[in-house]
Amino acid sequence: MPGKRTSRSKASRAEAFHADPIWTERLRYFEARQEQIVQTIREFVEIESPSDNKPAADRMGAFLAGSFEAVGGHARVHHAEDYADSVQIDFPGREKLKPVLLLGHFDTVYPLGTLATMPCHVTDDRMHGPGVLDMKSGIALMLYAIAALQAWHGALPRPVTVLLVSDEEVGSYSSRKITEGLAKESAAVLVLEPAGPRGAVKTARKGVGEYILNVKGVAAHAGLDPGKGHSAILELARQITAVSKLNDLQHGLSVNPGVIRGGTRTNVIAADATAEIDVRITHANQAAALDRKLRALKPFDKLCKLSIEGGVNRLPMERTPGVAALYAKAQAIAKQIEWKLEEASVGGGSDGNFTAGIGIPTLDGMGGHGQGAHAAHEHIIISELPRRALLLAGMIESG
Repeated sequence: MPGKRTSRSKASRAEAFHADPIWTERLRYFEARQEQIVQTIREFVEIESPSDNKPAADRMGAFLAGSFEAVGGHARVHHAEDYADSVQIDFPGREKLKPVLLLGHFDTVYPLGTLATMPCHVTDDRMHGPGVLDMKSGIALMLYAIAALQAWHGALPRPVTVLLVSDEEVGSYSSRKITEGLAKESAAVLVLEPAGPRGAVKTARKGVGEYILNVKGVAAHAGLDPGKGHSAILELARQITAVSKLNDLQHGLSVNPGVIRGGTRTNVIAADATAEIDVRITHANQAAALDRKLRALKPFDKLCKLSIEGGVNRLPMERTPGVAALYAKAQAIAKQIEWKLEEASVGGGSDGNFTAGIGIPTLDGMGGHGQGAHAAHEHIIISELPRRALLLAGMIESG
């Protein structure tokens, strides 16, 4: 009888890759609403919300609060002085469980007025516009996934908290504590940042930091007294060479002096110079060692003085067992509709770094699939929206 057991085994393996009728029907639910989702995304994109324009971004936050309240949420505004107010929306659930936190941001990198030269429009299967990928399509997916679960179950199967922050693109300085506080109360965090390559979810992100290296030199007339000057620019050039030696790309550590400033006039030996340095790390334990090395820099010219400020703002999102378990759930859901969902590790940071960094299981990259975040060709693939909405709904449902 071994042959028969083998035959049944093969059959069961084949069946495992067939789409599940229930999940297929759920996918059709979102496919039938694809145009509505696109229209909602358009509404979001056409309310410009630059990180550095509080009145404009506050209009976006208020609109989003109303949108989520329209599907049964209770909105709470977290006031901020220097940035727009972040918005929290709470949804009750039938089961008395810890909520799932849906995390995202509504600020964008584009200045007010960008829509005039970069209008929101659809071409074939692509929707273009400032912030459409990063990450207003992700916010729309939250809205439609919640509405779907209510339609399927009569009420959400578990509590859900939505947090939409206003300053992610500029460091999350006003919202970080809110994010971490809500994450500690949650069973898991699903981040609606854009998907990775080939639509992958993100199970690891590099940590991100920024340092400012200041050099104080001695000014002098470049023609009359060149020997009396001690150039801050020359000293900074030497320091940049030293800093570049801290790169360890093999172990995922990169150090990039990306902006330099110095001097006042060509005929003055510069008294001041500055470098802004981006750092990326793969493992949390790299942060302290790199910080020590940067702060231990010594001047080559003894009459120049160095000072350094800044640090690692976002520790890495590492692929912990909790993160891996969420990915396994997402894979299982995707498999129901014959979707081979991949995972990715990326160099950019998000607010998911904060939640993963305090030990809360986090799955990132749950949002729209497209290309060109922060660029003129930013877009999403429209036909991917239904299955990404289905994946989010399934993840909320599974807890």
